Amino acid sequence: MVEHLAHLKTVLSVLQKQSLFAKRSKCKFAVTEVDYLGHIISGKGVMADPTKISSMLDWPIPKTVKALRGFLGLTGYFRKFMKGYGSNAAPLTLLLKNNSFAWSVEAEEAFNHLKVVVAKPPVLKLPDFSKEFTIECDALEVGLGAVLIQDNQP
Repeated sequence: MVEHLAHLKTVLSVLQKQSLFAKRSKCKFAVTEVDYLGHIISGKGVMADPTKISSMLDWPIPKTVKALRGFLGLTGYFRKFMKGYGSNAAPLTLLLKNNSFAWSVEAEEAFNHLKVVVAKPPVLKLPDFSKEFTIECDALEVGLGAVLIQDNQP
C-alpha cells in the first residue's frame, strides 16, 4: 500500500507540473480491482466483466445478419478467454457471407455452445517475465489457436 501511495503521488505531481487534469469520475484509488474496456483487472489476473458475460448469455437468437454480427462482435471481443473460439463460431461466421443467412440446427448448436463457453471464462494470469512461458498451439481445418501459459495457467 505504501508503494502504491508513492506511485500515486508521483503520477499526480507530474500531472500537476504539466498542467494536466484527471477527471474525478474516471479515477479510482486504493481499490483491489479495476474495470477497463470490458475486463476486470485485479491481483488475481485479468477476467471478463461479469456484466458483459450476462449480456452474451441473454442474447436472443439472431433473426438478421446485423443481429448475428452484434453477437459475434461481443463474443469475439472476449475470444482470448475462450479456447477454440474460431472453430466454435465457424458455423455462425459462414452465415455472414452474402445471401447465406439461413438459421439452422447447426447454427443454433454453435450459438448455444458459444454461450456455454462464454459463461465460464478463465482468469488470465498477468505475466511474470522472470519465469518461463509455454505456448500451446492447436490447428484444425477451420481454425488455428495459440495460448501463452505460465505456471499451468493461461
